[in-house]
Amino acid sequence: MNSADRSPCLDRVLGVIDSLLGPNGCPWDKKQTPESLCDYLVEEAFELVAAIRAGDQTEVMEELGDVLFLLLFVARLYADQKAFGLDEVLRANAEKMIRRHPHVFGDKEIKDQQELIRVWEKIKRGEKDAGPGRVFGSLPRGLPPLLRAYRINSKAARNNFTWASDQDQERHLASEWEEFRGALAAADPESAEREFGDYLFSLVETGRRKGIKANAALDSANQRFLARFERMEDLAREQGREINELDLKEMNALWERAKAELG
Repeated sequence: MNSADRSPCLDRVLGVIDSLLGPNGCPWDKKQTPESLCDYLVEEAFELVAAIRAGDQTEVMEELGDVLFLLLFVARLYADQKAFGLDEVLRANAEKMIRRHPHVFGDKEIKDQQELIRVWEKIKRGEKDAGPGRVFGSLPRGLPPLLRAYRINSKAARNNFTWASDQDQERHLASEWEEFRGALAAADPESAEREFGDYLFSLVETGRRKGIKANAALDSANQRFLARFERMEDLAREQGREINELDLKEMNALWERAKAELG
């Protein structure tokens, strides 16, 4: 990227990366490869998501910076390998986004959201060079299972492979629950795990049909539980006791108090 076209702040970050990888740079940074940085990218992305969901704008700003720094660092490593440069990354991305939005950058007319999604999917599949495009060909392998299940159900529905009505899908969900219970009754651990997985997969689809993303909903439930439990611990200590000293009835009473306070 031409330095004249860059913001001073971006220039400064790129200069920091130059120094870290330079002759007098950081020994740890100089050992890194794109592959060695993958786990850090995932961790930083999760931290950014957590900050966004917590509504902490100061934390969001910091985590955005960490993610951007890692992305620029990885791009620099590929540039050093003579694979591609940051200019090429940005140019290719801009061209892809323009290509995938013909209703914005071209003369394509889109009637509704469903048609927009169908056009998007068709363009994505047409971008693949080798062989016919596959519906799930662009599905990232490294997605967490709950998010992956949502994306699978969503892509299947975009290609009309889904239940005709919500009622049909809910009947299917009920049948999956009964199959899970049957596997438990048969004391078959392998079958129980498989049927439980089928039930979870169908439950994700139930939420998707109602506009609920299972991964975000579960994350929110996790946070509510943790906040309520920490409040229970505080309430127990106000009584001069530890949470593990209480019986279930006492803990349930504190749970209800915490729930009433925190929602």
